[in-house]
Amino acid sequence: MSGLVLAGGGHSHALVLRRWAMKPSKRPNQLITLVSRTSTALYSGMVPGLIAGVYQRDEVAVDLRDLADQAGVALVVAEITGLDLQNQQLQLNQRPALPYEHLSLNLGAVTSSSPAPTPGLVPIKPLEPALAFLADQDEQMGKPANASSPFQVVGSGLAAVETVLALRQRWPRRPLLLRIHPAKLKPVLKRALLEASIQLIETRNLDPTNQLETAAGLLCTGSQAPQRLTSSGLPCCPNSGRIRTEVSLQVIGQPNLFAAGDCALIDAQPRSPSGVWAVRAAKPLARNLEAACNGQPLRNWRPQRQALQLLGGFNKGQPTAWALRGSALLGPHPLLWRLKAIIDARFMAMFRHRRSMDSAETMACRGCAAKLPAGPLESALQQAGIATLGTNPEDAAVLPLGTAAGSAPVLQSVDGFPALVSDAWLNGRVTALHACSDLWACGARVLAAQAVVTLPEASESAQETLLAQTLAGIRSALDPQGAQLIGGHTLEARDGLVQPPLSRAVQIVLSVSGQTVEAFWPKAGLQAGDRLLLSRPLGTGVLFAAAMAGATPAPALDLALEQMGRSQHVLLEELLALQTKHPNAIHAATDITGFGLLGHLDEMLRNTGLNVVLNGHEIPALPGALSLLAKGYASSLAPANRRAWRLLDNGSVNLQLAGIDPGSKQHQALLELLVDPQTCGPLLISVEADIAQQLTTQPQSPWTDIGSVRSR
Repeated sequence: MSGLVLAGGGHSHALVLRRWAMKPSKRPNQLITLVSRTSTALYSGMVPGLIAGVYQRDEVAVDLRDLADQAGVALVVAEITGLDLQNQQLQLNQRPALPYEHLSLNLGAVTSSSPAPTPGLVPIKPLEPALAFLADQDEQMGKPANASSPFQVVGSGLAAVETVLALRQRWPRRPLLLRIHPAKLKPVLKRALLEASIQLIETRNLDPTNQLETAAGLLCTGSQAPQRLTSSGLPCCPNSGRIRTEVSLQVIGQPNLFAAGDCALIDAQPRSPSGVWAVRAAKPLARNLEAACNGQPLRNWRPQRQALQLLGGFNKGQPTAWALRGSALLGPHPLLWRLKAIIDARFMAMFRHRRSMDSAETMACRGCAAKLPAGPLESALQQAGIATLGTNPEDAAVLPLGTAAGSAPVLQSVDGFPALVSDAWLNGRVTALHACSDLWACGARVLAAQAVVTLPEASESAQETLLAQTLAGIRSALDPQGAQLIGGHTLEARDGLVQPPLSRAVQIVLSVSGQTVEAFWPKAGLQAGDRLLLSRPLGTGVLFAAAMAGATPAPALDLALEQMGRSQHVLLEELLALQTKHPNAIHAATDITGFGLLGHLDEMLRNTGLNVVLNGHEIPALPGALSLLAKGYASSLAPANRRAWRLLDNGSVNLQLAGIDPGSKQHQALLELLVDPQTCGPLLISVEADIAQQLTTQPQSPWTDIGSVRSR
């Protein structure tokens, strides 16, 4: 088995990662992987403020990817579907299972399934779907027919009170109801709710025949452990499903498993599920995980019996709060809100560490930005007698097989780079898709691939896990195309000490082979009058460069990775189908990778006697890319790529600004976008105007018309 797996990105695990980021010597010296459904974790103490509109989402979110990078831990963003105790594997959705030697569970909780699900009622947990539901309600409120429709919260606990008061701040005029069990709320809380014009309905059951009671709303009816835990064979509490643990946080009867937070319960010291206990469990959990991984004795943890809780609310639009300890309740008072806000801000500040831009500049970028700059590459090829100055390089080579006349040529290409992400499976997939893109750009279907995988010096179990996950990721890109991974080779690096996570030290090179169906699509087939179409936005280079400084917002990086992990072989099939109806529809094609849009346009324009007009305002960019470029962030390959700006000076490329002030930050950001190195970048095709119109007007078309080809 291999290493330590942290399942879930809850408060306890976030603080464990922070401990290892601040004190690297504490981190166990082995492969460590965090698995989380999302790349961010919402701090529960500030969620009511988020619902109320006091905070923005980024103010209450912990960036798990950045935190894991700082801690030297690999991050896998995936849905956990189950646990195989016998084989010691964590099961994931649409991915191979992750083996573990030690496993820590911090999966939070979901809203209790009692009462039975009712149409229109959405559980408050998990939080992400509930927040999306509220955003949809905001849109519905804009429609006259729904402007005065009631909204209800079902639940009698403090979470229900906080939620409905936050909703009153969010929707000052909307009718709000709180459905509670009789005699469950303290009088002071009832008074606050009535002063906020929230209707209280005391009931023991939902009445599906009552139109008012079946209004849209949120369920805050307590919590229970996720179903995937209760069905895994772990010792669980019969009512809540929470995992039963020893005072060491070790799961009862499972010496290699630990659990903390809302999904767990210490058998001898039971505490109600709360963010307070999840936070306080982090230190003893970290200590015992370190001890278990190092073969040392575990230490017991006895949490205090009661803890101070601050309950946020609003009074006539102003924030206020109550202090609760045991059965004692103090407030409401604005000073208690101030205290709560200070405590919350201090907690989030622990995760707001930002590295300087200088530190990012000293770190060479990965992915396709790790390739050799165009200048020395061309010079070396000339010296080796492989290429001559001024020739037009193609994305793939036609193999000299001496095939019969009329048969489709067989193409081959090779590509690869150091690991771009710490997730070995995702890195294998991204690398394979990037390599396949060379063949797609030539109009060829991928038939087969071979891989050379270089692994870091590590334990055999760690190497086994990294290789298995990498190869599975490669196959996930090849299998849907009908392509096969037919062989390869492995190497062990001899680079000495490897900085964690170990998965970052994996390097992949893929040789891909394929065959054209119709004609080979050349780079240099541009024709005057053609339109240039781009298949996806640019900006991966700067997003990952800025991420090394902790400056890329998590949602922007999520979108970039989602785009990079999406295969473009579907677009190839659509273009091939188009070509059967319109022979020679594709005049020229390439894929935009390490040399950026201008660098690859340079290859297409050589010896053609043509020039290109680019509509700068039409060139699509990934969210966040242009703003980061305007702030001065750039890939380490970008300075070398800027030599392609000469195309703008010599008239080969005419950049139309259309409302962008020359010399402005917006203009400079656009210039940088043109040379930003791309990993799994877009396809660029040159087609006649009528074909361009047909492609760009299709429903949900990925194609953007970015310019035209003209005679000089």
